[in-house]
Amino acid sequence: MREQTVERVTGETSVRVTVNLDGSGISRLNTGIGFFDHMLDQLARHGLFDLTVDAKGDLAVDPHHTVEDVGICLGKAFNQALGEPRGIRRYGHAVSPMDEALAEAVVDLSGRPWLTFNAALLPVRLGEYDVELTEEFFRAFTANARCTLHLMLRSGKNQHHCVEALFKAAARALREAVEPDPRRADSIPSTKGMLET
Repeated sequence: MREQTVERVTGETSVRVTVNLDGSGISRLNTGIGFFDHMLDQLARHGLFDLTVDAKGDLAVDPHHTVEDVGICLGKAFNQALGEPRGIRRYGHAVSPMDEALAEAVVDLSGRPWLTFNAALLPVRLGEYDVELTEEFFRAFTANARCTLHLMLRSGKNQHHCVEALFKAAARALREAVEPDPRRADSIPSTKGMLET
């Protein structure tokens, strides 16, 4: 079972994340940021990852440190749970609509961290969640999951819908990328015979 736990304690946050890549979409989330918990739940449900997140941060300052550090821990846990990426699809692609919003995600579990974030989100708050933290979360995640992720918001006006569509698209693309490829057996999905580490 591809499962891993990562903990991170700093002067700003205390975060513990467990992810099971072969789960059924069950989540237990406690970040103190309601909308962020809602987005992490979308990541779990649509990625079919079991996800537990316990985070305490300096929310009296703002949610930035908590969101970023959860992204760091989730990325590390994801990468460690994946282990040596033998027999996986490696690439994933998903398009997710939510009413007027349409988001697209493309992922490559290449071992090379990169985020392209093309989403003209408005600088507003959804509850205690700053919408601009969406990019910060995915940047922290990709850097530590060591994957390439392209996120594009194709259309949308309602910021809740826009952010949720991005999380759902990312979840479904990641789900596809980590799935075993029955035609690949136990081989590394690269002409190099290895993925960057």
